[in-house]
Amino acid sequence: MRGDLSAILFLLVLLFSVAIFNSYNGSGTSSSVLPFFRLSPVTMPAPAPTDSASATMSAPTPADSAAAPMPGSAPAPVPESVPEMPNATPSTVSNASAITEKTRGSVVEMSRLEQLEEGLARSRAAIRRAVLGRNYTSDRKGRGFVPRGSIYHNSYAFHQSYIEMEKRLKIWIYREGEPPIFHDGSSMGLYSIEGQFIQEMDKKRLRFITNDPEQALIYFLPFSVERMVRFFYKKGSTVNVVKLISVVISDYVQVVANKYPYWNISNGADHFMVACHDWAPKATVKEEAVRSLIRVMCNANTSEGFNPKKDAPLPEFNFLFRLPTVVRVPTPPSSKKMLAFFAGGNHGSVRNFLFQQWEGKDSQIQIFQHLPRRKGYTQHMMNAKYCLCPSGYEVASPRLTESILAGCVPVPISDGYVLPFSDVLDWSQFSVSIPVRKIPKLKEILINIPEHSYLKLQANVMKVQQHFVINDPPKRFDVVHMLFHSIWLRRLNVRLFDL
Repeated sequence: MRGDLSAILFLLVLLFSVAIFNSYNGSGTSSSVLPFFRLSPVTMPAPAPTDSASATMSAPTPADSAAAPMPGSAPAPVPESVPEMPNATPSTVSNASAITEKTRGSVVEMSRLEQLEEGLARSRAAIRRAVLGRNYTSDRKGRGFVPRGSIYHNSYAFHQSYIEMEKRLKIWIYREGEPPIFHDGSSMGLYSIEGQFIQEMDKKRLRFITNDPEQALIYFLPFSVERMVRFFYKKGSTVNVVKLISVVISDYVQVVANKYPYWNISNGADHFMVACHDWAPKATVKEEAVRSLIRVMCNANTSEGFNPKKDAPLPEFNFLFRLPTVVRVPTPPSSKKMLAFFAGGNHGSVRNFLFQQWEGKDSQIQIFQHLPRRKGYTQHMMNAKYCLCPSGYEVASPRLTESILAGCVPVPISDGYVLPFSDVLDWSQFSVSIPVRKIPKLKEILINIPEHSYLKLQANVMKVQQHFVINDPPKRFDVVHMLFHSIWLRRLNVRLFDL
């Protein structure tokens, strides 16, 4: 009787998980890229090891059967007509029809896309199995780092997804354009993560870069918005710089779309850009030419059109003289005597509110526009339990990454900010987010966090540090690879045959 009950419970859990996965397959969107990244690991009663239970675990869903033929089966036939597309614009249907006309007689082109999509379907199925089985499968020799713990929404889903990314992700970089606006970017300063990423891509030393566009899953547009701003902006000028940037980006897309077939196949849904400048969202959000483009941006503000289902947040850094690193000798939690700390310019409404409420009003909350002499910025962060990360002119702030690398629990203070890598990382486990309206209650919120809860938060900050480190050359699971994984997730959420 107990064995029958366990088997019934197991099947119910399995059917629930398949239903969630099928809802993702059918809609083409989800609450956050892939549903199972935010599901807690499923605890299932162990059923009797029967062949039927094993078959149930490995059987594909109907949606997967269509997208990913089983080994040995015939590939899906080339579609004779464009499938109906809900909410499609006339231009979208027209483009898709043109693509079908061009490729109807091209077995090579269609089989290439079919193979790519079949591989992605297999990856989705592998991630689902990892969640259900609380395990992972890999061809890689030696496990290396294994992500586990509460800092992840679902460590099993993340780990398997990362393995699948290493197996399948290939990126081709468009060659058009000349430095400094294309294939280059600033390597130091507030927006330098943009330039660092573009330069790293052009070095082509990462396993994900391919020289064959036919093998690519994703395509990179190598322009620098920060360099465009520097080139176009002149103090006192009445020129609309944001509009000029929009024109440059649209023209670049037109060039590569006319020269290569890849943009037109997906309307840009498998293409991405990287930008850290504050004006990047405004320059791209209303442009019809790039409406499907994956935008990887520091200014990940939902009130300015950032769409976390399609776009990916980029962590902001302030490179001064060298790459930021983890503090070598962190301050033990028991020695942190300051409750909260912030130092920075009073610009933007959020910071203005913060300074009005707390500057010079409480010895436990140290807030400065300018640090006194002989008081080091990093040392203050190391000596504080919580490091405040208020938005400035825009939502993103380098203090988020600076806090983590200093071993200080970050306190994001913003509205509408999608935190970096939040598809995978559970920020509630290593940070304390405070909405702007609750700034007056800042001390009350922080001081009422029990000591054991603070110690857990701080310990998790130390665990998550490796995901915010910039290495030269990049290493597995560091910030560059986490960015690749964010981009991979967006591609995993797109089926070209559904466009």
